[in-house]
Amino acid sequence: MKTAVRYFSKLGNTKKIAEAIAQGAGVKAVSIADDPKLQEYVDILFLGGAPYANIMAPELREYAESLKAEQVGRVILFTTSNWSRRTVLALRKLLANNGIKVDKEYFFAHMLHINGRIEAAREFGNHLTRKS
Repeated sequence: MKTAVRYFSKLGNTKKIAEAIAQGAGVKAVSIADDPKLQEYVDILFLGGAPYANIMAPELREYAESLKAEQVGRVILFTTSNWSRRTVLALRKLLANNGIKVDKEYFFAHMLHINGRIEAAREFGNHLTRKS
C-alpha cells in the first residue's frame, strides 16, 4: 500500500504535525511548496494545512484543486489552527466535488499545543495506515 504526506505550512506548526504523521505512517512528509505533484498513484494521501486569516491558504487550495480521483485512493486530512477547523471542512468539500474519497476522521492540533500533539500525530499516521 502506497502512502504519501503532503502539507502547506507558513509558520512551521503544520510541518511538525505532518512530519509526525509521516513518521507514524513510515513515509516522508513533503511540502507542496517543494514538490507539489504526486509522482504515482497513492492509496492514502494525508493532506494538511492551516487557515490564515480564517481562510485556507491559496497554495493549499490550488494543490487540492489539481488532485484527480485517479491519483489517490483516499485522502485523510489534518490541520493546525488557533481555533478553526475550517481548512478541513473546505478541503473535504473541494475534494469530494472532484470525486475524491475523503475520510471522516481527521487530525487537529491547536497551534499553541503543537509539541504536545506530536506523539498523537505519530499514532494517527500509524493507526490509519495499519487500519487500511
